[in-house]
Amino acid sequence: MNYDFKEKIKNINKDYIKFAGLKTLQVNLGNMCNQQCCHCHVNGGAENSKIMSKTVMEKIIIFLKKHPGIILDITGGCPELNPDFRLFVEYAKRVCPEVMVRTNLTVFYEEGMAWLPEWYKEKRVILTASLPCYTEENVNKQRGNGVFEKSISALKKLNSLGYGKDINLNIMCNPCGEFLPAPQKKLERDFKKELFKKYGIIFNKLLTLINVPVGRFKNYLNSKGKMEEYISLLADNFNPGIVPRIMCRSLINIDWQGVLYNCDFNQAAGLPIRGNGGEIMGIENMDGFIHNTNEIVTADHCYCCTAGEGSSCMGVLAV
Repeated sequence: MNYDFKEKIKNINKDYIKFAGLKTLQVNLGNMCNQQCCHCHVNGGAENSKIMSKTVMEKIIIFLKKHPGIILDITGGCPELNPDFRLFVEYAKRVCPEVMVRTNLTVFYEEGMAWLPEWYKEKRVILTASLPCYTEENVNKQRGNGVFEKSISALKKLNSLGYGKDINLNIMCNPCGEFLPAPQKKLERDFKKELFKKYGIIFNKLLTLINVPVGRFKNYLNSKGKMEEYISLLADNFNPGIVPRIMCRSLINIDWQGVLYNCDFNQAAGLPIRGNGGEIMGIENMDGFIHNTNEIVTADHCYCCTAGEGSSCMGVLAV
């Protein structure tokens, strides 16, 4: 079935399928990870070798220095496993008003990484921590045995350093299957209640993310013969009210080689931003993306961002 996401958006307003100006630069430092989650869109794992070089990082810092005010969103894989991660963040903190890192929490317990929590506090890095559920069974089912226990320990450590109070600590959750998440506000209440009651853990905001049918989750859907059914679920729950706020209108994603994408999911799907002549655009072309109005690259997986309450790397889009 042809769902034609781009035409769906154009029928609402042709300007909504265009880039509206850069507010957030999302940098993917590579797909190396100490976990191997069943929903991972970048197929993260310990043996992966897509690692951003210091040369690409330097180009990103030069760009950010020339364009102050842009928010930096650092992701992976597990971004902390990039050997130049620490240097990159330290330089970014000098030029960006806000630096956020997406952490899986368990990296704190990898060999040689015990310095991370205190260093995060010192640099006042905003953290978005992955935790798909507040129950041990669901977390370990999705992320691997022992992940829940380490995640809870890491959250307690961050709380002891002021995260959740003086420094923002957000939790990112996603469904444990091929269905839409419950309303974000309800989930946030449940997460805060359960994590505090059982473990004394506090955090600022819960961000929900719909599972995107690319990477490992796509392979899972195909193995179960559920891909068409899942895309239909997303398309049937299309919410036109959140279309003006889809994140690709104000975010650019950069992969480990410095190639530009409209989002991290397009990166995983191999859909880069291209110039007027069809050439792939890289960090060297970023200056032209501050205020451009090029059309966003789309595919069926884009329905994730417009289903239900909407979905983005910053949580739901519904007001």
